[in-house]
Amino acid sequence: MSEESYRKSYESIVEKVWGIYAEAHPPVQPVRNPEAAHRVLKEKYKLLVDVNLIILVYAAFLDGRPVLFEGPPGTGKTEIGEALLTLWSGREAFVLPCSENYDEYRVIGDFHPLKAYKYGFNEKSFLPKPLLAAMIMDTGVLIDEIRRSNEEFQNLLLDIIDKRRIIVPELRMTFRASGAGFQFIFTSNPEDLAQSELSDAFLRRVVRIKFSYPDPERELEILRLRLSHLDVKVPEEIMSLSVEVVSRLRKEDLLYKPGVSDTVRWMEVSSRIASLKGKTRVDVSDVLEAAKAVLVKRVEDEESVLDIVESMIR
Repeated sequence: MSEESYRKSYESIVEKVWGIYAEAHPPVQPVRNPEAAHRVLKEKYKLLVDVNLIILVYAAFLDGRPVLFEGPPGTGKTEIGEALLTLWSGREAFVLPCSENYDEYRVIGDFHPLKAYKYGFNEKSFLPKPLLAAMIMDTGVLIDEIRRSNEEFQNLLLDIIDKRRIIVPELRMTFRASGAGFQFIFTSNPEDLAQSELSDAFLRRVVRIKFSYPDPERELEILRLRLSHLDVKVPEEIMSLSVEVVSRLRKEDLLYKPGVSDTVRWMEVSSRIASLKGKTRVDVSDVLEAAKAVLVKRVEDEESVLDIVESMIR
């Protein structure tokens, strides 16, 4: 392939990436100052994130290292990770929910069968996937539940992160990161026994940040922030009671323990129920009704969850 032919093929792939993904990943105002990011996260994203956590994540990005958010479900790992990647790069991040079937064809690129039959395996039939698109667009990637992937996929990611380039052998092309926006955050729930362990090679490269359930005061503060948009308000005493209930459920031997996101959703659904009934504020009956739909995730837990909820909310 001549230099001119290579350039045209390369530009064709880049143009295709922007044509497919630009609308779904629009630019935003980049914020790389941790204090400023803290304010934006609270005001725009309704997220309470400790400044020290932001500093640690940004320091990892400056060093070119991926970050691993580890903790139980519902503690904000995915939402915070996506927001930080977006603010750092100045463009909406890509989020890839992981699967044991992930390979380079699902995340880097594949070929359209009919076009490949017509044109061959070249830029005309090539379909760029999110990982390659993120590199070309210089934005971040959040890999959700990385433990669900296999070791081969993890090694593929590490090679891309270490060398900041992607090789597509079928096209005889190498794509390289053009800026500092192309960063990675992984999320993981180490307590999920159904998922595989991460390799030592993977753990050596990441900056690990532990997530846990917030204390009741912090969770109540999160509720106030996340529920401020509701037309039918949730009284302070009911929010406080919901936090007490969820804290109790987390101490029980349940298959599914509610996270902060569940507490927020519980109160949101309670508000919607009250609104549909023509009420001006949420009361206990709305909260009990919403609990059955939001807090019970497993049939085996239903009796225990509802007994606790009904005993604490009267």
